[in-house]
Amino acid sequence: MTRPSNDSLLRALLREPTDQTPIWLMRQAGRYLPEYCETRRRAGSFLQLCRNPALACEVTLQPLARYDLDAAILFSDILTVPDAMGLGLYFTDGEGPRFERPLREEWAIRDLSAPDPWDHLRYVMDAVSEIRRALNNSVPLIGFAGSPYTLACYMVEGASSSDYRHIKRMLYERPDLLHRILSVTADAVSSYLNAQIDCGAQAVMIFDSWGGSLSAAAYHEFSLPYLRRIVASLIRERDGERVPSIVFTKGGGLWLESIAETGCDAIGVDWTIDIGAARRRVGHLVALQGNLDPGVLFASPGRVAAEARTVVDSYGFDNTGHVFNLGHGISQFTPPENVTALVDAVHEHSRKSQKKMH
Repeated sequence: MTRPSNDSLLRALLREPTDQTPIWLMRQAGRYLPEYCETRRRAGSFLQLCRNPALACEVTLQPLARYDLDAAILFSDILTVPDAMGLGLYFTDGEGPRFERPLREEWAIRDLSAPDPWDHLRYVMDAVSEIRRALNNSVPLIGFAGSPYTLACYMVEGASSSDYRHIKRMLYERPDLLHRILSVTADAVSSYLNAQIDCGAQAVMIFDSWGGSLSAAAYHEFSLPYLRRIVASLIRERDGERVPSIVFTKGGGLWLESIAETGCDAIGVDWTIDIGAARRRVGHLVALQGNLDPGVLFASPGRVAAEARTVVDSYGFDNTGHVFNLGHGISQFTPPENVTALVDAVHEHSRKSQKKMH
């Protein structure tokens, strides 16, 4: 396997020089694109879209047809793993994901086991293989999974939550049960990501979307050790090429040094921290991904471009080790033309910055 013809993302993640800052967007295949909405309508539901490899491939490629992005990310959902554990995932309009059988009983937690990704999540593996073939090595394909703590939040709460009262009660009253959930889930995520790599994912990302809801002490006990365990278990090289890993804890700016010590190649940062400050703290250890506020994309194209240039400048003229992204997923209400302004501004401004360096 050779590197893609556009390998700037992989170079940036491995802190190798690039001609321009690469850019991709969390949720870049999504509801802000009319073509995505049409494909989802044909699929019948979000879950049916995820479970159909041909349609998952179609929507993965849609943003690359429209924008000059430097990577594709597998179209799927972080909750495929707990769904494969038998918790009964379903979606209700306007309410998001829910589980029929949330983990509240000790016996259910003791009985929990990690699913075989080649069996219970075969549709994801088939999608990864199909997307890699369709990309024809033009840009890298990113695989992903949710972090054990973030998945546990959904598994225990049964849905998204504003106060996390069920999981936090467990965390403080029965930490043994929560550690059991986290341990099984870490094993599941590790085998799931490695299966994606075996099928052709060229980088992988772990989304710790709810890690920032923890206290500092709880983060270091209930999220970080499991992130470290997954990173240590990942396939590091495939067909002679390094497979970089990205860890993203939303709200994790306080703990960048700890995250850098997990062994990951890159840290995703949200918009609450200045990326230049983040680079000064950990840029000698890891690449950084981020970190435009997704809300900027509601402004005019001119303002979007200006804010993008600010992030590029904040990182520094030597852009080695920077992957441009949003600080969280793109909103469904984003005007599609604003993404064009963003991508073009990042590429053009970073190229100019590089020329100034030389």
